[in-house]
Amino acid sequence: MSTALSLRAGPDALRIIRERGLRPEDVDVVPGASGGAKWLVLAGLDRFLFGEFFRGERVRPLHLIGSSIGAWRMAAFAQRDPVAALDRAHRAYIHDQHYSPKPTAREVTEVGLRLLDVLLGETGVDEILANKQKHVHVITAEGRGLAASDRRILLAASMAVAAAGNLLSRRTLSLQLRRFIFNTAGDDTPFAALDDFETTHVPLTRENIRPALLASASIPLVLEGVAIPGTNGIHWDGGVLDYHLDMDFGAGKGLVLYPHFYPHVVPGWFDKSLSWRRARVDNFRRALIIAPSEEFVAALPGGKIPDRKDFYIMSEAERIPRWQQVVDASRQLGDELRELLATGRVAERIRPW
Repeated sequence: MSTALSLRAGPDALRIIRERGLRPEDVDVVPGASGGAKWLVLAGLDRFLFGEFFRGERVRPLHLIGSSIGAWRMAAFAQRDPVAALDRAHRAYIHDQHYSPKPTAREVTEVGLRLLDVLLGETGVDEILANKQKHVHVITAEGRGLAASDRRILLAASMAVAAAGNLLSRRTLSLQLRRFIFNTAGDDTPFAALDDFETTHVPLTRENIRPALLASASIPLVLEGVAIPGTNGIHWDGGVLDYHLDMDFGAGKGLVLYPHFYPHVVPGWFDKSLSWRRARVDNFRRALIIAPSEEFVAALPGGKIPDRKDFYIMSEAERIPRWQQVVDASRQLGDELRELLATGRVAERIRPW
């Protein structure tokens, strides 16, 4: 029988779920990966998780951490009506992205700002900052050296140097970039001990939340870099360092529930083409990854998950209905997870990491 979902769990997560099932009160962290238009395939799963699964009151806070579009998803989840925020954002992302044939970074940035305003709505900022049960963590990458410049030729050179160094070791990226995490958790953040890259933690405020969210999605050479109030440098897409968030999720005893585009994790942006560099179980012992199955993806329009390349290879007349079809089809992901929870069959469907 074909299934829409792929479930993959680390050993600690598998033990917890086998003992007591998948329960919202056992989840400590929800990560959100970079990936641009790929987020559309998770629409139905996101709506179920934050419209139903996590709807009740919590004893301990839920930490929502993301880079790029993943950070935008987390910002939707922490609003008073997550489903309404997602619906607004999906609709705008599909129907309101219009560009000239060769858009400048300024043009793409202006479109991004408009999409972000739709996502946040009139009250979203205040709702996120006031939410005591769902803490948002937004990852950006502050430029160093040549990457601190918004001049295209210098930025291109810095990205080339970063890509070359990354072939040897991900740690070389620290010569060009520094991780920032803007958050509403304060001293309760579970990510304080991160040491794979130098990391600066900054409270999210009314003054910096929009710039931080925009910066987290500001792809170098595609969008403009962002100066965030209270910091000194230029910030870029958090996915350059943390593409799929291969990081230490903290010392909690609960689960890391990871709705993801793929059943695997690519550590950084420059690792996308490096098939041999995939995350190992080390950081995912207590993680459950829930992703679309190969069968589900094969049945999507074009047999693929939407991505940024669609802007270059499709006309708007083709892209817009295709992306909407993916969002409509994604309801099956939420429906299947709802059924697995209702019948207690989550554990039997999990593949160990």
